[in-house]
Amino acid sequence: MTQPPCPPPFKLPPRERESHKGTYGRCLLIGGSPGMAGSISLSGQAALRSGAGLVTVATPLECRDLVASFEPCYMTWAWPSPGDTGSWNELLQRSAAMDAVGCGPGLGGSPLIDELVNRLYETLSQPLVMDADGLNALARGRAIPTTAPGPRILTPHPGEFRRLLHADERVSGNQLRAQAVDFARAHSIVLVLKGHRTLVTDGQELYENATGNPGMATGGTGDVLTGVITALLGQGLAPFQAAQLGVYLHGLAGDLAAARWGETSLIARDLLITLPAAFQQVVENRV
Repeated sequence: MTQPPCPPPFKLPPRERESHKGTYGRCLLIGGSPGMAGSISLSGQAALRSGAGLVTVATPLECRDLVASFEPCYMTWAWPSPGDTGSWNELLQRSAAMDAVGCGPGLGGSPLIDELVNRLYETLSQPLVMDADGLNALARGRAIPTTAPGPRILTPHPGEFRRLLHADERVSGNQLRAQAVDFARAHSIVLVLKGHRTLVTDGQELYENATGNPGMATGGTGDVLTGVITALLGQGLAPFQAAQLGVYLHGLAGDLAAARWGETSLIARDLLITLPAAFQQVVENRV
């Protein structure tokens, strides 16, 4: 078994003997659309594999049965149609009852989706992870607030980050690093800038992750990361800690998968198989 090039940023707290599923967080993952049901399903499964006590996946009605078929251990909730404002209000209410929420994988895009994403961002007091189409909705919407009612973690790849910045030109690594720190500080968020040596910053501190490999450059791995970080938030980790440990474990799972199947053949679903071993190595202090 391959070993990661560095130890984790900190150790995951041990589980209490006297505990139950509510102890480890109620998590909601919001996403999916016709043709993209797998994205949010990966997030939901990753949240379960990352220790969340209860996971619900909220997805459109036409996707619900397919999303439910991927995994019997999470619950599903469907909104009837994008134009049903009553179901949007219920989704906001359900989000408010959770310990952590992840939004964006496979969500698609429309004016109503954009409005939902912005309302979640601006009103939810729970920790909220924004990824993929959630980030695109923020980039298309009104200006991102400089503060929010609760913790916010944004997980863009460089292209999504440029859209958030409304910048067309590519910038060098050092410039991107500085922009990530400035953006996180200006918006009071934790920013996870995905890529080789993924960066995590809260605008003050900066963590550069050393796990992961090129085999993870495949569709769906970011959706897995959304589930991992959301689950860690649901278990009570502080946002910066959840983001740091999340990217470390995600990359370690990718390294274990590459050791087993090779980088070329690695797919996102493989990370769901190797995440338990990644967590076990960290919990047992073998890294």
